[in-house]
Amino acid sequence: QLQLVESGGGLVHTGGSLTLSCKGSGTLWKYYAIGWSRQAPGKERELLSCISSTDGDTYSAASVEGRFTISRDNAKRTVYLQLTNLNPEDTGVYSCAAAPDYSGTYRYSEGNFGSWGQGTQVTVSS
Repeated sequence: QLQLVESGGGLVHTGGSLTLSCKGSGTLWKYYAIGWSRQAPGKERELLSCISSTDGDTYSAASVEGRFTISRDNAKRTVYLQLTNLNPEDTGVYSCAAAPDYSGTYRYSEGNFGSWGQGTQVTVSS
């Protein structure tokens, strides 16, 4: 079973940047698309971005398009989410989850993510 651990959160000022990491374990890593979500206080979880297992297709929500960039390094079993030009509305717990992608052509409309991890806290001060 694929297990994921998030890291890289912290406290930054408006306009700052962070790079989050989602590291996986297990030999099945290469068969899963990975998604990042955010849960802000009092709000529903929002899918921010996802990336397929091998063909490199990515999706970004309109709220983060142009500011957040997702990438993956399969040799390191890690998916990164680079956050730039952060603002206080980006504050929340950022989590990753996996969706089966045996064909390597996952598209975000398929959904089917497993459980979201405990996440890493991102706090943006004004």
